[in-house]
Amino acid sequence: MERNGVKGRTPVIKLGTRASPLALWQAHHIRDLLQADDPSLEVEIVEIRSDGELYPDQDFRSIGVGVFTRAIDLATREGKVDVAVHSLKDLPTEDAPGLTLACVPPRESPFDAWISPQGISLDELPQGSKFGTSSPRRQAQVLARRPDLIPVPLRGNVQTRLRKMSELGLAGTILAEAGLKRLDRQDLIQQVLDPSWIIPAVAQGALGLVARENDEDLLQRLHRLEDARSRIQVDCERAFLQSLRGGCQIPAGALASFGEQEEDLHLEAIVASPDGKKTLRGKMSGKKDDPNRLGEKLAVDLLGRGAEEILSQIREEQHSDRSP
Repeated sequence: MERNGVKGRTPVIKLGTRASPLALWQAHHIRDLLQADDPSLEVEIVEIRSDGELYPDQDFRSIGVGVFTRAIDLATREGKVDVAVHSLKDLPTEDAPGLTLACVPPRESPFDAWISPQGISLDELPQGSKFGTSSPRRQAQVLARRPDLIPVPLRGNVQTRLRKMSELGLAGTILAEAGLKRLDRQDLIQQVLDPSWIIPAVAQGALGLVARENDEDLLQRLHRLEDARSRIQVDCERAFLQSLRGGCQIPAGALASFGEQEEDLHLEAIVASPDGKKTLRGKMSGKKDDPNRLGEKLAVDLLGRGAEEILSQIREEQHSDRSP
């Protein structure tokens, strides 16, 4: 085998990752999976600051797509690292030039979780309570059910958001259950939010491993870590989002699941206005062998029922906000 320019040398794979505790957990998890597959493999973890971390006070919409992934993907394309380890929900639905989504390992919980230092469920919050989130999707779905609540912007990694929540005196915040489980902080969860209320982000709970599309040896290694069920689910959800021509900063969510018959795939999704006053939900089923088609069909259905108008208004407001 030849890698790093030296024939016969023990292979070394560099994993690129953000430096947050959760991102590092994810990178170490992938390292362990790779080394379990090949104990002779050397794996180095390289920390890279994302655009979201370089510009912590800037609105993500003004930075553009790939706010948490762009810098790591660039390092992968330039050969500074071999694999970019991402939370797949942060990854744009179109591959960056020269790169490919090489592997989706087994997915963790896709659901959102309500965190409250007061020990009160989201349904039971007193009128006018403040909750923290910078996610348009979460904000829209909470306000659709509880328009009396007041959203407060809350950004940062899990630890930062928990600290800010306390400092700001918020009634609670919403975080991905998967991240809390990976950080062994399930004790913080007051309530796992059912998708009948809050549909998760596209590909939430899944990891995405991005590599150079011409690195055949590495692609074969990564393929051995692939989980077929998780790949089908996230392909379906990402096809839905791509068909909306949206990114992770629009109020849209989707969740794919398998039916009792393993050949059947179900998809439920939502598009909403940021204030929650307009919400469009939809459900469709199809065969698991064409998950992209199912995602595209549900997106077309919602666009035809009014989602196009909602998204057009959002884009106009974002353009206006960016104009000098």
